[in-house]
Amino acid sequence: MTPYRDAQRAKRLSTSILATVTVLAPPVSVAQNASATRHINIFAPSSTPAIQINHLSMLVFGITGAIFVFVAVLLIFVIFRYRATGDESAEPPQVYGSNRIELAWTVIPVLIVIVLFLATARIIFAVQDPEEPRSALDVTVIGHQFWWEFRYPNLGIVTANELHVPVSSANHPSPTYLKLMSADVVHSFWVPQLAGKTDLIPNRVNQMWLDPLQTGVYLGQCAQFCGMQHANMLIRVYVDTPEQFETWVRNQQSPARVEPQVALGRHIFETQSCMNCHTIRGTAATGRFGPDLTHIMSRSTIASGIAPNNRATLVDWIKSPDHLKKGSLMPAMQLSDDKVEALVDYLSTLQ
Repeated sequence: MTPYRDAQRAKRLSTSILATVTVLAPPVSVAQNASATRHINIFAPSSTPAIQINHLSMLVFGITGAIFVFVAVLLIFVIFRYRATGDESAEPPQVYGSNRIELAWTVIPVLIVIVLFLATARIIFAVQDPEEPRSALDVTVIGHQFWWEFRYPNLGIVTANELHVPVSSANHPSPTYLKLMSADVVHSFWVPQLAGKTDLIPNRVNQMWLDPLQTGVYLGQCAQFCGMQHANMLIRVYVDTPEQFETWVRNQQSPARVEPQVALGRHIFETQSCMNCHTIRGTAATGRFGPDLTHIMSRSTIASGIAPNNRATLVDWIKSPDHLKKGSLMPAMQLSDDKVEALVDYLSTLQ
């Protein structure tokens, strides 16, 4: 194998390891920003689909675990009970066939498979084919390399990377139904504590739903390798109280703030290539290639959750996106320091 192929293989291996570690271990630097952030934990479901999947997993684990223990104990017993003692002078008795044994190892596995099949089918139909109630919140999720776009068609809201949904309860059920699409390659939407994985496939619409039962911030991850920054395509789901969600909706529906003291920064935004990729409602910027920035400062993170949203990281991101997220599709703007500062002054008003 050539050195080039060795290097390419090592690069692919390191990328896969990074993606796996990112899924199993939550991004601590971001998670520490909110005390209510719930670390990625597949064993602590907080939504009906996740709870049902967890119960099925425990059933499968229990049955297969019992089979493992039985086989292991039987194997150990046979090894020690019938081990050679060194004084065997003749071949032991040979037994050919046993109707009882053959019937047992045929019927019992068939019954186990039937139980697992029926349990799995019940959960699949319960998770994938529920009737959508009128009170449900509809959200369109569009996967991009390497960020998430969230559209609320009935509310007229477009945001990015941080999904806000209301908490649900038995007295006031408020499920959220997600329509999943991709703008480029295959992605996979996965917030372990809220639902299972569902792929976002180009030219296809998939659906999933969730009804979070506890407020807080739930972390997720793109679970399908989609390019260099797959491991840093993170998801943050904010489960709000009804009052918090209504406040967030009103803020997101309002146009961008107009502050005379940052007119220079707005002028720079509207005269540079920023407006070709980004939208700021109420301005001439109507780009669709990048995230909507109308209320960028209402988000706690940037770059799909890998960095806190503050002035320092905004400056760093505009000057050199690759410094924070190597391989991102946002180009370095090549602006002077004064222009970058003026641009960040303007963006900082977009609450």
